[in-house]
Amino acid sequence: MLDQLLRIFSGTHHLTSTGEAFSEMWRLVDGMIQTASAAYWGSHLTPEERKALQETDNAVNELQRRIRKEVITHLSAAQAGDAPYGLLLMSLVKDAERLGDYAKNLAEVHGMCDRGAGDLPHGEFRDELRRISDFVERLSRESPQAYATADAATARRLSQEGKQMSRDCDALIRRVAASDCGAALAVDMVLATRYYKRIVGHLLNLLSSVLMPLHKLDYIDRDPSSR
Repeated sequence: MLDQLLRIFSGTHHLTSTGEAFSEMWRLVDGMIQTASAAYWGSHLTPEERKALQETDNAVNELQRRIRKEVITHLSAAQAGDAPYGLLLMSLVKDAERLGDYAKNLAEVHGMCDRGAGDLPHGEFRDELRRISDFVERLSRESPQAYATADAATARRLSQEGKQMSRDCDALIRRVAASDCGAALAVDMVLATRYYKRIVGHLLNLLSSVLMPLHKLDYIDRDPSSR
C-alpha cells in the first residue's frame, strides 16, 4: 500500500501536494526532536528558542489540519479505491503531530525539574539515558528516508531496534524508581525516559506503514507471512 501511496505523491494525482505537506511535517518534527533532546542535555531553552519551538509546533499542527482537509475533500469526490490511501495518511499525520507534542514535553523537563545549567550526575543511569537519547535522535533522522523510499529492510531493522529500546526505557524507569536517587533527579530522568519512549513509539507507528497493510498499521508482526 505504501508503494502505491508514494506513487500517488510523486505523480500528478490530487494528493501529490498533500504528500509534500506530510514530508514537510515530518521534517519539522524531526527538527523539534533534535532540538528538544539537545535542550534536555544542555541548558534551559532561551525565551527565543522556546518561542521558535512553539512556532514550529504550530506549523506542524497547521499542516495536520491542512492534510486532513485535503484528504477529506479528495475522498468526498474520489473513487472508492483511493479510500485506503486517505485512511493511511490520516493515521500517519496523527502520529507525526503527537511527535511534536512529545518533543515539546521533553524540552520542558530540564526547566521543570529545576536542574539549572548543570548536567545530569555521571553514573550508570545517566549513561543509559544518554544511550537511549542517542538512539532516538538517530531513529528520528533515519525513519523519514526509510519511509520515503519504502525501504522495508531498514524499516524492519529500525523497528526491531526501537522495540528493544522501548523495553530498555521501561527497565531504566524501574531501576531509577528502586534507587536512592533524590526525588528531583528521579523525576527528571523518569520523565525524560518516558518521553523518549513515546517518541520511539510514534516513530515506529510511522514505520509500520512501510511493513504492514492498513488494518495492521501500528502493529509490526514478527512473521511477515501473517500479514
